[in-house]
Amino acid sequence: MWLLKVSSALLILAAFAIVLARIVFALPGAKGRVDDVALPPPKDGPLADRAARNRPGLTGVAPLGSGADAFAARILLADAAVSSIDAQYYIWHGDLTGSLLLDALRRAADRGVRVRLLLDDNGTSGLDAEIAQLDAHENAEVRLYNPFNLRRFKALSFGFDFFRLNRRMHNKSFTVDGLATIVGGRNIGDEYFGIGPTPLFVDLDVLAVGKIVPEVTADFDRYWASPSVHMAGTIVAATGGDPIAARLARWRDDPRFYKYKAILKASNLITPLSKGTLDLEWTDAVLVSDDPIKGQGAVPREDLLTGQLTRAVGSIERRLDGVTPYFVPGTAGVEAFATLEARGIAVRMLTNSLEATDVLPVHSGYAKRREAMLESGVALYELRRMAVPDTPDDLGIFGFSGASLHAKTFAVDGIRIFIGSFNFDPRSIQLNTEMGLLIDSEALANRLHAAFDDCFSGLAWRVEARNGELAWVDFAAGTVTTEEPGSSRFRNLALKVVGWLPVEWLL
Repeated sequence: MWLLKVSSALLILAAFAIVLARIVFALPGAKGRVDDVALPPPKDGPLADRAARNRPGLTGVAPLGSGADAFAARILLADAAVSSIDAQYYIWHGDLTGSLLLDALRRAADRGVRVRLLLDDNGTSGLDAEIAQLDAHENAEVRLYNPFNLRRFKALSFGFDFFRLNRRMHNKSFTVDGLATIVGGRNIGDEYFGIGPTPLFVDLDVLAVGKIVPEVTADFDRYWASPSVHMAGTIVAATGGDPIAARLARWRDDPRFYKYKAILKASNLITPLSKGTLDLEWTDAVLVSDDPIKGQGAVPREDLLTGQLTRAVGSIERRLDGVTPYFVPGTAGVEAFATLEARGIAVRMLTNSLEATDVLPVHSGYAKRREAMLESGVALYELRRMAVPDTPDDLGIFGFSGASLHAKTFAVDGIRIFIGSFNFDPRSIQLNTEMGLLIDSEALANRLHAAFDDCFSGLAWRVEARNGELAWVDFAAGTVTTEEPGSSRFRNLALKVVGWLPVEWLL
């Protein structure tokens, strides 16, 4: 009886502490917020693409597979802006590439370009001063999605505001002058662009012009005005000085600084884009994007990105090849894949191997469903963790054979391809907001199919069930192992324990 009384008292005390913390560390309201909208595209300027004007109703796309191309595209587009920049990201690091891009935004604002930067606050650690400085610029505004109540020791905010803070904005887009946009899987940080001591990511973006761009800007406006979004000026405090310049100065003596300057100098993007000679594929594209209200709570299933994507894809006839770094299909996903296989549709999936993953608990959510997927006929491939080469290697549609997979893409029947932020996991389906483009492109779809056909040129294992146990097959080397690559006694125990816990909905 005494134990029950003590437990009840502790629960009441905890509830009181949570309520008190929410009152003391309450977020500011939206009073005084003006939800401006996208500016009309300028009629003149480097990005006033003549080619797009001659192709009404179509979207021009070019994949950005290599980190160098993806970085250069963003910087060069920012430098070419004459009217507006609308950027939306889940993570923005304060490393070399993050500092260079922040400086590019600030320089654009100095030229009179209107800059709107929307960041998920979960990925802004250490950047409060820089955010405050950019937000204070007369031509720039920064807003934060579901900001943390505490600025120091931010993670402690989960203790009293978990359910709100567990919902994040995972979208990634970079739109300039309402004429060109970059959508895909990359956040802003060295590892996403192929440099630095941290694990590098195989990733994929797409540069798009034409019909789809106004849809992306309208979607940005929708997020900009979301109730989950707060003005950065009410959250972060200015510190004085020039923190953006000070942060960039830290990298002046780094050899990589001059390497990236050389990449920008060598890139040939803006001139052919403005002249209409850039190698673009002109086709149809559909924007799929979650309603930002998802950050406030549950959304009807038919309104989720997955519902939109299912309707946009339509009937799958022959094959589905998917790439995702975080693959947690759950019971429903396994059943869906099994249904496709039963209809004669070949399903192949590439994800990170245990040794390549950067999130061990997510791998546990995949590993517990692996045998069931193999039994249903799904072909599974796992990207190997490799030493990063001195020069980029061609990985089919991807431009860089780095150490860890981060691209989120799938191809259907050799006729269309999805490129965006969506992972095949419960978090992407139910908790995070996501976005991407579904593109009618036989060329891009078949490049992804071909990468699977070639077993990723030896850069991935095919996982098979052989004689009652799992086997990892390296077709390039002609080797087979029944010991999971990257496994250890500790890792195996951790995977088993996490697999037992009722946390799949969080992964």
